[in-house]
Amino acid sequence: MSLAIHLFGKPRIEWDGAPVPPPRARKTWALLTYLLLCERPPPRSRVAPLLFSEADDPLGALRWSLADLRRTVGHGMTVDGDPLELTLPHGAAVDVTALTAPGDGESFVRLEGELLEGIAFPSSPAFESWLGMMRRHLDGAGRALAHDEALRRLAAGDPAGAIELAAQLVSQDPLDQAGQELLVRSLARAGRPQAAKQQAADCEALFRRELGVAPGPELRGAADDNADTAATAVGDRDIALGQLGAGQAAIDAGTVEPGVQILRQACAEAAASGDAALEARALTALGSALVHAVRGRDEEGAVRLHEALRLAEGCGERAASAAACRDLGYIDVQAGRGPSAGRWLTRATELAEGNEELCAVLGVRGMALSDRAHYGAALDLLNKSVARAERCGRLRQAAWSLSLIGRVHMLRGELSLALPRLDESLALVAAERWTAFQPWPEVLRAEASLLIGRPDQAGEQLDHAFRLACQLGDPCWEAMGARLMGILAADSNDVAKAREHLADAVARATRVSDAYQWVHAHVLDSAAALAVQTDSEDAVPIVERLAELAARCGLRELVVRANVHRSRLGVPGAAESARVLASEIDNAKLEALVGPPMLV
Repeated sequence: MSLAIHLFGKPRIEWDGAPVPPPRARKTWALLTYLLLCERPPPRSRVAPLLFSEADDPLGALRWSLADLRRTVGHGMTVDGDPLELTLPHGAAVDVTALTAPGDGESFVRLEGELLEGIAFPSSPAFESWLGMMRRHLDGAGRALAHDEALRRLAAGDPAGAIELAAQLVSQDPLDQAGQELLVRSLARAGRPQAAKQQAADCEALFRRELGVAPGPELRGAADDNADTAATAVGDRDIALGQLGAGQAAIDAGTVEPGVQILRQACAEAAASGDAALEARALTALGSALVHAVRGRDEEGAVRLHEALRLAEGCGERAASAAACRDLGYIDVQAGRGPSAGRWLTRATELAEGNEELCAVLGVRGMALSDRAHYGAALDLLNKSVARAERCGRLRQAAWSLSLIGRVHMLRGELSLALPRLDESLALVAAERWTAFQPWPEVLRAEASLLIGRPDQAGEQLDHAFRLACQLGDPCWEAMGARLMGILAADSNDVAKAREHLADAVARATRVSDAYQWVHAHVLDSAAALAVQTDSEDAVPIVERLAELAARCGLRELVVRANVHRSRLGVPGAAESARVLASEIDNAKLEALVGPPMLV
């Protein structure tokens, strides 16, 4: 016998395809959903007030609901203990795991509706708040996997299939430039250039009307994606190898646009030569350059990496496969597409060989975990990344991972641990003359100086970091600098200047289509804190914008912080929801912010 639990749309439970009678109470659906989606078994003292705060005996109401759940499911399911542990029979299928569990990258499941559709829990405002967050998160997860599947179809030569999914993504969120660009590119690849150009024009008009800004130039560039790039290729393998080396050298030297153009030529030449392994390596190099060296080009980079992966897997080019999976994971981490990022990084880890690739994969995995507030696991992977990077002389990778270690310690209030790691990162950046990365650890170090009570030193460090970020034109580094300027102004009681800097930080964080969503949410959190503290009229929209973004991207600590802001605005259930979510995060600083849990 097989069990299937469907929580999307109208919830239902089936045994061998036949529906079973539903539970006697709606709260039983809430209990089942919470237990299935908790990252680890929750204590009864947390579940009871979350679901039954209105009851005279919350723990007694929980026991009744557990009995109702056992009666409903039966057939080998157990739910008992404290913490509460739910065990399903072998082979049981739960639809939400199609969005959250690691997969093989080839299976794609589209779920209709929303979590517990049509059911509300007004007597349990804390659970209602948690459910709203989880609905946004799972909607984001579904969109992330659909986006990834559309890219896979496009690389596999199925533009019609890509158009189908991209059009659905655009209909769900017309203001998502990544989805719009994917649709335009898919139309162009399908041999429909006029439709692609019209979609780009319509998108530009929409953005100007709704947002007051035009989308980036990469949108119109996507309409020319099917242009013939192989017109000058003669099919000479040696020429392709020379172009590949020259392009990579140019990128490493900082001459980005010429380097990208040379790599495009290398891809065309390798394709014309018929050497699939060489073409896979060239496409991987081009995709990586577009992702790491050119702002706003992650979507095109993802297409090239998907193409590289398809070729590399076909001819056994393991190193190119590993690098392509790692960079596809990096794209999804920055975009806040956690489920697809996890799938790519799992594959990259399996494929990686030697310290040189492993240190990079471990670094991206550590970044992904730290963004989602899995701090202990993140530190473990980032420290391993540093050790492997130092072992094989990848000092830039070591500097990158060290900066993320410093960020984790700062977020947890562990300044004595953060300072030496950030100083080590900056020392390696200086030794490597890695100017393009310098503003990131420098801004973090400036904030650490402020937190240890040295505002003058913080101001000096920040001034240099922000000016360098602006010279480089990197919106993430700029946004982090503008945010800290706002915090410094607020500390000096210049509220007007603080608001100006924080609004500027939010604008800079979203200036390009491939924004780093953790930075976007981080600066929104600071803007929300100031708006709530000063009773600003825009406090509610800023807080709700943060709550939506953090939930959709699975940024757990920032979801908690959004709920803290919402509780200070008087939203029912937000404070307890923040406490419940914070209890799953290893951060004493966050625990102090949310306060003790409700007692039962």
